[in-house]
Amino acid sequence: MNRLTTSQGAFELARFPEHPSDPFRAWDSADEYLLRQLTDSETGPVDLSGTVAVVGDRWGALATALAAHRPVQISDSYLARRATLANLERNGLDPDAVTLLSSRDTPPDRIDVLLVRVPKSLAFLEDQLHRIAPALHAGTVVIGTGMVKEIHTSTLKLFERIVGPTRTSLAVRKARLIFATPDLELPRTPSPWPYRYELPADVGPVSGRTAVNHAGIFCAERLDVGTRFFLKHLPTRGGSVKVADLGCGNGVLGLSAALADPDAHVTFVDESYGAVASAEETFRLGAPDGAKADFLVGDGLADLAPGSLDLVLNNPPFHSHMATTDATARTMFVSARTALRQGGELWVVGNRHLSYHTHLRRIFGNCTTVAGDPKFVVLRAVKR
Repeated sequence: MNRLTTSQGAFELARFPEHPSDPFRAWDSADEYLLRQLTDSETGPVDLSGTVAVVGDRWGALATALAAHRPVQISDSYLARRATLANLERNGLDPDAVTLLSSRDTPPDRIDVLLVRVPKSLAFLEDQLHRIAPALHAGTVVIGTGMVKEIHTSTLKLFERIVGPTRTSLAVRKARLIFATPDLELPRTPSPWPYRYELPADVGPVSGRTAVNHAGIFCAERLDVGTRFFLKHLPTRGGSVKVADLGCGNGVLGLSAALADPDAHVTFVDESYGAVASAEETFRLGAPDGAKADFLVGDGLADLAPGSLDLVLNNPPFHSHMATTDATARTMFVSARTALRQGGELWVVGNRHLSYHTHLRRIFGNCTTVAGDPKFVVLRAVKR
């Protein structure tokens, strides 16, 4: 936990879930730059008396600092939502001061100040700007923020095309601001998302099925190579097994399990609202009649009963925003072990260099290599 000191006040902030050894803060200089800009005496403070919408607030730093203005936070991340609530509580702020909306919820009808934390995914930014643009008016103040390495020419072009004339600030502490002026004469075109594509013919039971991808999903326009490799080596258990597709993305792993074992009950879990929506649509299009599935936005398998699963399939992410880390994978492995029954199995695909086998042996006490190629490895751990 660290203290963020701004003109709005001083706030104790942490990521969620909070780990004492986590080296990453819940904010960075891009968040600080934006908060300073809102009270800048040279440009005039921004009037925050109307509807303030905060898009892409990563760990609730912006919403917490602006809680006095009762902002609307729009996020695709369940963990960001939990972090926001936790940070409001630890700072003695009213949890109802921030209206929490997911990326799939309808935005406010009118937005007077739009603050955008530029996301890693350009597609997600595109989709959110399309969804929010009808709520902007001629007087709406639009400010984006991000680290210099996160803001590209393509980022500015999106603001230009969907919002209106756009300029950037000077860089300060490797962060930059984006200023866009709403142009109400711009054509209101619908978002191009979700995107659909046909799965290749050599990936087992899901071959030729349709994958549905909402904006921001990893490798949204094609099947990523790790998942493609995994699909060729998935286990077939048979019977009324309970399976979880952990970190499901567009859900093709869970769909493959449902097609291979028609009596299986598959739970699709992700911390991304867009991912779970993608998985549900992929499943509805490709699953056999009578297939059983649940769709859950959450923190890994924390909401499932301990000992309730027979099999967990997992292609864990190894990035948290711009940071490379295996913390998410380790958290997933621990939650999988808790949710599995005795004899239940966790199957994982990952890049060879990530050394997931080390973590699995420490958590499960065992790990075997099922398959591998020069880049990827499929690992199996059993709960003893």
